[in-house]
Amino acid sequence: MSAELLIYPALFVAIFFESFVLVTFLSAPARRRRAGAPAGGNALPTVAVIVPCYNEETTLARTATSVLALDYPADKLSLILVNDGSTDGTREVMEQFRNHPHVAIIHKENGGKYTALNAGIRATDAEIVGCLDADSFVEPSALRHIIPCFEAGVAAVTAAMSVHEPKNILELMQYAEYLFGIAQRHTLASINGLYVTPGPSSFYRRAIVMAVGGFRTGHQVEDMEMALRLQRHGYTIENAPRARVYTTAPATLRRLFLQRIRWISGFLRNVLFDYRDLVFSPAKGALGMLVLPIGLFSLSASVIVFGTIVFATSADIAQAIALREGIPLAYAYLPASFAFDWFYFPTTFFMLLVLVTIAAWVSLAVLGKQISRTPGGLARGLISFLLFYGLLAPLWIARASVDIVLHKTRSWR
Repeated sequence: MSAELLIYPALFVAIFFESFVLVTFLSAPARRRRAGAPAGGNALPTVAVIVPCYNEETTLARTATSVLALDYPADKLSLILVNDGSTDGTREVMEQFRNHPHVAIIHKENGGKYTALNAGIRATDAEIVGCLDADSFVEPSALRHIIPCFEAGVAAVTAAMSVHEPKNILELMQYAEYLFGIAQRHTLASINGLYVTPGPSSFYRRAIVMAVGGFRTGHQVEDMEMALRLQRHGYTIENAPRARVYTTAPATLRRLFLQRIRWISGFLRNVLFDYRDLVFSPAKGALGMLVLPIGLFSLSASVIVFGTIVFATSADIAQAIALREGIPLAYAYLPASFAFDWFYFPTTFFMLLVLVTIAAWVSLAVLGKQISRTPGGLARGLISFLLFYGLLAPLWIARASVDIVLHKTRSWR
Protein backbone atom coordinates (compact mmCIF):
# COMPACT_ATOMS: atom_id res chain seq x y z
CA MET A 1 0.00 0.00 0.00
CA SER A 2 2.84 2.44 0.77
CA ALA A 3 4.21 2.17 -2.77
CA GLU A 4 0.74 2.74 -4.16
CA LEU A 5 0.28 5.87 -2.04
CA LEU A 6 3.52 7.28 -3.44
CA ILE A 7 3.35 6.31 -7.11
CA TYR A 8 -0.27 7.15 -7.92
CA PRO A 9 -0.12 10.78 -6.68
CA ALA A 10 3.13 11.30 -8.58
CA LEU A 11 1.54 10.01 -11.78
CA PHE A 12 -1.57 12.13 -11.27
CA VAL A 13 0.51 15.28 -10.76
CA ALA A 14 2.62 14.48 -13.83
CA ILE A 15 -0.49 13.94 -15.95
CA PHE A 16 -2.15 17.07 -14.61
CA PHE A 17 0.85 19.29 -15.32
CA GLU A 18 1.56 17.82 -18.75
CA SER A 19 -2.13 18.09 -19.67
CA PHE A 20 -2.16 21.69 -18.47
CA VAL A 21 0.88 22.49 -20.58
CA LEU A 22 -0.60 20.68 -23.60
CA VAL A 23 -4.02 22.37 -23.38
CA THR A 24 -2.44 25.80 -22.85
CA PHE A 25 -0.08 25.18 -25.76
CA LEU A 26 -3.02 24.42 -28.07
CA SER A 27 -5.14 27.36 -26.87
CA ALA A 28 -6.04 30.19 -29.23
CA PRO A 29 -3.91 32.84 -27.44
CA ALA A 30 -0.83 30.61 -27.65
CA ARG A 31 -1.44 29.97 -31.35
CA ARG A 32 -1.71 33.71 -31.99
CA ARG A 33 1.57 34.33 -30.15
CA ARG A 34 3.34 31.72 -32.28
CA ALA A 35 2.01 33.35 -35.44
CA GLY A 36 3.73 36.67 -34.70
CA ALA A 37 5.83 38.06 -37.55
CA PRO A 38 9.58 38.58 -37.15
CA ALA A 39 10.86 42.10 -36.59
CA GLY A 40 11.52 44.27 -39.62
CA GLY A 41 12.02 47.88 -40.63
CA ASN A 42 14.39 50.45 -39.23
CA ALA A 43 12.81 51.08 -35.81
CA LEU A 44 14.87 48.41 -34.10
CA PRO A 45 16.60 48.72 -30.72
CA THR A 46 20.35 48.50 -30.27
CA VAL A 47 21.50 45.06 -29.13
CA ALA A 48 24.73 43.92 -27.47
CA VAL A 49 25.40 40.18 -27.18
CA ILE A 50 27.67 39.31 -24.26
CA VAL A 51 29.65 36.07 -24.38
CA PRO A 52 31.29 35.21 -21.02
CA CYS A 53 34.22 32.86 -21.51
CA TYR A 54 36.23 30.59 -19.29
CA ASN A 55 38.46 28.08 -21.10
CA GLU A 56 36.33 27.98 -24.24
CA GLU A 57 39.05 27.93 -26.90
CA THR A 58 37.44 25.09 -28.87
CA THR A 59 33.98 26.65 -29.39
CA LEU A 60 34.38 30.41 -28.96
CA ALA A 61 35.23 31.24 -32.58
CA ARG A 62 32.11 29.55 -33.88
CA THR A 63 29.98 31.23 -31.22
CA ALA A 64 31.31 34.69 -32.05
CA THR A 65 30.95 34.09 -35.78
CA SER A 66 27.31 33.06 -35.35
CA VAL A 67 26.56 36.31 -33.50
CA LEU A 68 28.22 38.45 -36.18
CA ALA A 69 26.18 36.61 -38.81
CA LEU A 70 22.84 37.54 -37.20
CA ASP A 71 20.31 39.07 -39.57
CA TYR A 72 20.23 42.46 -37.88
CA PRO A 73 21.42 45.96 -38.82
CA ALA A 74 25.18 46.03 -38.28
CA ASP A 75 25.09 49.52 -36.79
CA LYS A 76 22.69 48.31 -34.08
CA LEU A 77 24.42 45.07 -33.17
CA SER A 78 27.58 44.60 -31.13
CA LEU A 79 29.42 41.65 -29.63
CA ILE A 80 31.19 41.77 -26.27
CA LEU A 81 33.61 38.95 -25.48
CA VAL A 82 34.51 38.71 -21.79
CA ASN A 83 37.48 36.55 -20.81
CA ASP A 84 36.92 35.52 -17.19
CA GLY A 85 40.51 34.57 -16.39
CA SER A 86 40.83 31.68 -18.83
CA THR A 87 43.94 29.51 -18.58
CA ASP A 88 43.79 27.94 -22.04
CA GLY A 89 43.92 29.57 -25.48
CA THR A 90 40.68 31.54 -25.10
CA ARG A 91 42.54 34.87 -25.04
CA GLU A 92 44.25 34.14 -28.35
CA VAL A 93 40.96 33.14 -29.98
CA MET A 94 39.37 36.39 -28.79
CA GLU A 95 42.19 38.46 -30.25
CA GLN A 96 41.28 37.17 -33.70
CA PHE A 97 38.20 39.42 -33.48
CA ARG A 98 40.08 42.44 -32.09
CA ASN A 99 39.88 44.48 -35.30
CA HIS A 100 36.21 43.87 -35.98
CA PRO A 101 34.40 47.23 -35.76
CA HIS A 102 31.49 45.82 -33.74
CA VAL A 103 33.42 43.62 -31.30
CA ALA A 104 34.64 44.65 -27.86
CA ILE A 105 37.01 42.46 -25.85
CA ILE A 106 37.35 42.47 -22.07
CA HIS A 107 39.96 40.52 -20.11
CA LYS A 108 39.47 40.18 -16.37
CA GLU A 109 40.48 38.03 -13.44
CA ASN A 110 38.37 34.97 -12.78
CA GLY A 111 35.34 35.86 -10.72
CA GLY A 112 32.57 33.64 -12.02
CA LYS A 113 30.14 33.90 -14.90
CA TYR A 114 27.92 36.49 -13.24
CA THR A 115 30.85 38.91 -12.88
CA ALA A 116 31.68 38.48 -16.57
CA LEU A 117 28.07 39.26 -17.50
CA ASN A 118 28.08 42.37 -15.32
CA ALA A 119 31.35 43.53 -16.88
CA GLY A 120 29.78 43.20 -20.32
CA ILE A 121 26.63 45.04 -19.30
CA ARG A 122 28.64 47.93 -17.88
CA ALA A 123 30.62 48.16 -21.11
CA THR A 124 27.59 48.90 -23.31
CA ASP A 125 24.68 51.28 -23.49
CA ALA A 126 22.61 49.10 -25.82
CA GLU A 127 18.89 48.94 -25.11
CA ILE A 128 18.85 45.12 -25.22
CA VAL A 129 21.62 42.87 -23.91
CA GLY A 130 21.85 39.22 -24.79
CA CYS A 131 23.72 36.57 -22.84
CA LEU A 132 25.12 33.74 -24.93
CA ASP A 133 27.22 30.88 -23.60
CA ALA A 134 30.54 30.39 -25.38
CA ASP A 135 29.58 26.84 -26.43
CA SER A 136 26.30 27.89 -28.07
CA PHE A 137 25.44 29.10 -31.56
CA VAL A 138 22.56 31.26 -32.77
CA GLU A 139 20.78 30.98 -36.10
CA PRO A 140 20.84 34.11 -38.27
CA SER A 141 17.11 34.80 -37.86
CA ALA A 142 17.05 34.38 -34.06
CA LEU A 143 17.18 38.06 -33.14
CA ARG A 144 14.40 38.94 -35.58
CA HIS A 145 12.10 36.61 -33.64
CA ILE A 146 13.24 37.78 -30.20
CA ILE A 147 12.88 41.56 -30.57
CA PRO A 148 9.08 41.61 -31.24
CA CYS A 149 8.54 39.87 -27.88
CA PHE A 150 9.81 42.93 -25.98
CA GLU A 151 6.42 44.50 -25.39
CA ALA A 152 5.60 46.80 -22.47
CA GLY A 153 6.49 45.19 -19.13
CA VAL A 154 8.64 42.46 -20.69
CA ALA A 155 12.07 42.36 -19.06
CA ALA A 156 13.52 39.26 -20.72
CA VAL A 157 12.98 36.93 -23.66
CA THR A 158 14.24 33.35 -23.89
CA ALA A 159 15.05 31.47 -27.08
CA ALA A 160 14.44 27.89 -28.21
CA MET A 161 17.43 25.81 -27.14
CA SER A 162 18.36 22.63 -28.98
CA VAL A 163 21.27 20.23 -28.61
CA HIS A 164 23.95 20.74 -31.23
CA GLU A 165 24.63 17.62 -33.30
CA PRO A 166 23.70 14.89 -30.77
CA LYS A 167 25.66 11.72 -31.30
CA ASN A 168 25.77 9.38 -28.31
CA ILE A 169 22.92 8.13 -26.13
CA LEU A 170 23.30 10.86 -23.52
CA GLU A 171 23.24 13.63 -26.12
CA LEU A 172 20.23 12.09 -27.85
CA MET A 173 18.43 11.86 -24.51
CA GLN A 174 19.08 15.55 -23.91
CA TYR A 175 18.02 16.39 -27.48
CA ALA A 176 14.53 15.01 -26.75
CA GLU A 177 14.50 16.65 -23.30
CA TYR A 178 15.29 20.05 -24.79
CA LEU A 179 12.47 19.71 -27.36
CA PHE A 180 10.03 19.07 -24.52
CA GLY A 181 11.51 22.12 -22.81
CA ILE A 182 10.81 24.28 -25.88
CA ALA A 183 7.10 23.49 -25.70
CA GLN A 184 7.02 23.83 -21.93
CA ARG A 185 8.76 27.22 -21.86
CA HIS A 186 6.54 28.55 -24.63
CA THR A 187 3.45 27.50 -22.66
CA LEU A 188 4.67 28.80 -19.31
CA ALA A 189 5.58 32.13 -20.90
CA SER A 190 1.92 32.60 -21.88
CA ILE A 191 0.99 32.58 -18.17
CA ASN A 192 4.19 34.36 -17.04
CA GLY A 193 5.37 31.21 -15.33
CA LEU A 194 9.02 31.14 -16.43
CA TYR A 195 11.51 30.88 -13.57
CA VAL A 196 14.75 30.65 -15.56
CA THR A 197 16.29 32.61 -18.42
CA PRO A 198 18.70 29.98 -19.78
CA GLY A 199 22.33 30.92 -20.26
CA PRO A 200 22.69 29.56 -23.80
CA SER A 201 20.64 32.51 -25.07
CA SER A 202 18.44 34.98 -23.22
CA PHE A 203 17.95 38.67 -23.89
CA TYR A 204 17.15 41.44 -21.40
CA ARG A 205 16.26 45.09 -21.26
CA ARG A 206 19.53 46.54 -20.02
CA ALA A 207 17.84 49.30 -18.01
CA ILE A 208 15.78 46.77 -16.05
CA VAL A 209 18.75 44.50 -15.35
CA MET A 210 20.67 47.49 -14.01
CA ALA A 211 17.64 48.67 -11.99
CA VAL A 212 17.30 45.33 -10.16
CA GLY A 213 21.01 45.20 -9.35
CA GLY A 214 22.64 43.23 -12.15
CA PHE A 215 23.56 39.56 -12.05
CA ARG A 216 24.41 37.72 -8.85
CA THR A 217 26.05 34.37 -8.22
CA GLY A 218 22.62 32.89 -7.48
CA HIS A 219 24.02 29.62 -6.09
CA GLN A 220 25.82 29.00 -9.42
CA VAL A 221 22.63 29.44 -11.47
CA GLU A 222 22.71 33.17 -12.14
CA ASP A 223 20.21 32.82 -14.99
CA MET A 224 17.60 31.28 -12.70
CA GLU A 225 18.24 33.77 -9.91
CA MET A 226 17.83 36.68 -12.33
CA ALA A 227 14.54 35.29 -13.64
CA LEU A 228 13.15 34.85 -10.12
CA ARG A 229 14.27 38.36 -9.20
CA LEU A 230 12.54 39.81 -12.26
CA GLN A 231 9.39 37.90 -11.33
CA ARG A 232 9.57 39.23 -7.77
CA HIS A 233 9.76 42.78 -9.14
CA GLY A 234 6.63 42.21 -11.23
CA TYR A 235 8.18 41.96 -14.69
CA THR A 236 7.23 39.54 -17.47
CA ILE A 237 9.51 36.97 -19.08
CA GLU A 238 8.62 36.00 -22.65
CA ASN A 239 9.66 33.22 -25.01
CA ALA A 240 10.44 33.20 -28.74
CA PRO A 241 10.07 29.56 -29.87
CA ARG A 242 11.36 30.20 -33.39
CA ALA A 243 14.56 31.88 -32.23
CA ARG A 244 16.76 28.82 -32.49
CA VAL A 245 19.94 28.45 -30.47
CA TYR A 246 22.11 25.35 -30.38
CA THR A 247 24.11 24.39 -27.33
CA THR A 248 26.74 21.73 -26.74
CA ALA A 249 25.31 19.12 -24.38
CA PRO A 250 27.43 17.11 -21.91
CA ALA A 251 28.61 13.97 -23.66
CA THR A 252 29.73 12.01 -20.59
CA LEU A 253 27.94 10.89 -17.45
CA ARG A 254 30.32 12.84 -15.24
CA ARG A 255 29.78 16.15 -17.02
CA LEU A 256 26.03 15.55 -17.22
CA PHE A 257 25.79 14.81 -13.50
CA LEU A 258 27.86 17.86 -12.58
CA GLN A 259 25.65 20.07 -14.72
CA ARG A 260 22.38 18.68 -13.37
CA ILE A 261 23.51 18.68 -9.74
CA ARG A 262 24.35 22.36 -10.17
CA TRP A 263 20.95 23.07 -11.77
CA ILE A 264 18.92 21.17 -9.17
CA SER A 265 20.80 22.45 -6.13
CA GLY A 266 20.59 25.98 -7.53
CA PHE A 267 16.84 25.64 -8.04
CA LEU A 268 16.28 24.30 -4.53
CA ARG A 269 18.50 26.86 -2.84
CA ASN A 270 16.93 29.77 -4.70
CA VAL A 271 13.32 28.66 -4.34
CA LEU A 272 13.48 27.32 -0.78
CA PHE A 273 15.73 30.02 0.66
CA ASP A 274 16.14 33.23 -1.34
CA TYR A 275 12.77 33.33 -3.11
CA ARG A 276 10.52 31.25 -0.87
CA ASP A 277 8.09 34.20 -0.76
CA LEU A 278 7.15 33.40 -4.35
CA VAL A 279 5.98 29.86 -3.54
CA PHE A 280 2.20 29.67 -3.02
CA SER A 281 1.98 33.43 -3.58
CA PRO A 282 -1.40 34.31 -5.16
CA ALA A 283 0.10 37.60 -6.29
CA LYS A 284 2.48 35.68 -8.58
CA GLY A 285 -0.33 33.76 -10.27
CA ALA A 286 0.58 30.54 -12.02
CA LEU A 287 4.26 30.87 -11.10
CA GLY A 288 3.56 30.96 -7.37
CA MET A 289 0.53 28.69 -7.19
CA LEU A 290 1.37 26.10 -9.83
CA VAL A 291 4.81 26.09 -11.43
CA LEU A 292 7.11 26.38 -8.40
CA PRO A 293 5.06 24.09 -6.09
CA ILE A 294 4.82 21.40 -8.76
CA GLY A 295 8.54 21.77 -9.44
CA LEU A 296 9.34 21.14 -5.79
CA PHE A 297 6.87 18.25 -5.57
CA SER A 298 8.22 16.64 -8.74
CA LEU A 299 11.80 16.65 -7.48
CA SER A 300 10.93 15.09 -4.14
CA ALA A 301 8.44 12.61 -5.61
CA SER A 302 10.87 11.36 -8.25
CA VAL A 303 13.47 10.48 -5.61
CA ILE A 304 10.96 8.88 -3.23
CA VAL A 305 9.21 6.86 -5.93
CA PHE A 306 12.51 5.76 -7.48
CA GLY A 307 13.85 4.76 -4.07
CA THR A 308 10.67 2.85 -3.27
CA ILE A 309 10.81 0.90 -6.52
CA VAL A 310 14.52 0.13 -6.13
CA PHE A 311 14.04 -1.04 -2.54
CA ALA A 312 11.00 -3.13 -3.40
CA THR A 313 12.68 -4.72 -6.39
CA SER A 314 15.88 -5.42 -4.45
CA ALA A 315 13.85 -6.90 -1.61
CA ASP A 316 11.93 -9.11 -4.01
CA ILE A 317 15.15 -10.36 -5.59
CA ALA A 318 16.81 -10.95 -2.21
CA GLN A 319 13.76 -12.81 -0.97
CA ALA A 320 13.68 -14.99 -4.07
CA ILE A 321 17.36 -15.83 -3.63
CA ALA A 322 16.85 -16.56 0.05
CA LEU A 323 13.98 -18.93 -0.66
CA ARG A 324 15.88 -20.63 -3.47
CA GLU A 325 18.98 -21.14 -1.34
CA GLY A 326 17.01 -22.21 1.69
CA ILE A 327 18.24 -19.28 3.78
CA PRO A 328 15.93 -18.45 6.68
CA LEU A 329 14.19 -15.14 6.02
CA ALA A 330 15.45 -13.88 9.37
CA TYR A 331 18.92 -13.76 7.80
CA ALA A 332 17.77 -12.21 4.50
CA TYR A 333 17.53 -8.68 5.94
CA LEU A 334 13.82 -8.67 5.13
CA PRO A 335 10.69 -8.85 7.23
CA ALA A 336 9.15 -12.26 6.69
CA SER A 337 5.83 -10.70 5.69
CA PHE A 338 7.30 -8.51 2.95
CA ALA A 339 6.51 -9.40 -0.63
CA PHE A 340 6.71 -7.24 -3.73
CA ASP A 341 4.83 -8.03 -6.89
CA TRP A 342 5.01 -5.98 -10.05
CA PHE A 343 1.33 -6.89 -10.49
CA TYR A 344 0.47 -5.45 -7.10
CA PHE A 345 -1.00 -2.43 -8.87
CA PRO A 346 -4.31 -2.80 -10.68
CA THR A 347 -2.60 -3.47 -14.01
CA THR A 348 -5.00 -1.81 -16.43
CA PHE A 349 -5.42 1.43 -14.47
CA PHE A 350 -1.75 1.69 -13.52
CA MET A 351 -0.57 1.09 -17.07
CA LEU A 352 -3.16 3.54 -18.36
CA LEU A 353 -1.70 6.28 -16.16
CA VAL A 354 1.84 5.44 -17.26
CA LEU A 355 0.89 5.43 -20.95
CA VAL A 356 -1.01 8.70 -20.66
CA THR A 357 2.00 10.31 -18.97
CA ILE A 358 4.36 9.07 -21.69
CA ALA A 359 1.95 10.07 -24.49
CA ALA A 360 1.59 13.60 -23.12
CA TRP A 361 5.36 13.99 -22.80
CA VAL A 362 6.01 12.66 -26.31
CA SER A 363 3.30 14.94 -27.74
CA LEU A 364 4.93 17.99 -26.17
CA ALA A 365 8.37 16.98 -27.46
CA VAL A 366 6.93 16.62 -30.97
CA LEU A 367 5.18 19.99 -30.68
CA GLY A 368 8.39 21.58 -29.41
CA LYS A 369 10.22 20.31 -32.47
CA GLN A 370 7.43 21.52 -34.70
CA ILE A 371 7.15 25.10 -33.43
CA SER A 372 10.91 25.63 -33.23
CA ARG A 373 11.48 23.90 -36.56
CA THR A 374 14.48 22.15 -35.05
CA PRO A 375 16.19 19.90 -37.60
CA GLY A 376 17.07 16.26 -37.00
CA GLY A 377 15.20 13.06 -36.26
CA LEU A 378 13.32 12.57 -33.01
CA ALA A 379 12.83 8.81 -32.71
CA ARG A 380 16.26 7.92 -31.33
CA GLY A 381 16.11 10.80 -28.87
CA LEU A 382 12.71 9.75 -27.57
CA ILE A 383 13.82 6.15 -27.13
CA SER A 384 16.97 7.24 -25.28
CA PHE A 385 14.99 9.55 -23.04
CA LEU A 386 12.30 7.00 -22.16
CA LEU A 387 14.88 4.30 -21.43
CA PHE A 388 17.43 6.23 -19.39
CA TYR A 389 16.19 9.58 -18.09
CA GLY A 390 13.98 8.10 -15.40
CA LEU A 391 16.92 6.07 -14.10
CA LEU A 392 19.42 8.94 -14.05
CA ALA A 393 17.40 11.97 -12.94
CA PRO A 394 16.54 10.70 -9.42
CA LEU A 395 20.25 10.11 -8.80
CA TRP A 396 21.36 13.67 -9.52
CA ILE A 397 18.31 15.04 -7.69
CA ALA A 398 19.24 12.98 -4.62
CA ARG A 399 22.89 14.04 -4.85
CA ALA A 400 21.90 17.71 -5.11
CA SER A 401 19.62 17.33 -2.09
CA VAL A 402 22.44 15.79 -0.06
CA ASP A 403 24.73 18.66 -1.06
CA ILE A 404 22.18 21.16 0.25
CA VAL A 405 21.87 19.34 3.57
CA LEU A 406 25.66 19.20 3.90
CA HIS A 407 26.05 22.84 2.73
CA LYS A 408 28.30 21.63 -0.06
CA THR A 409 28.95 23.59 -3.25
CA ARG A 410 30.27 21.77 -6.29
CA SER A 411 32.15 22.98 -9.32
CA TRP A 412 30.21 22.32 -12.50
CA ARG A 413 33.33 21.64 -14.54
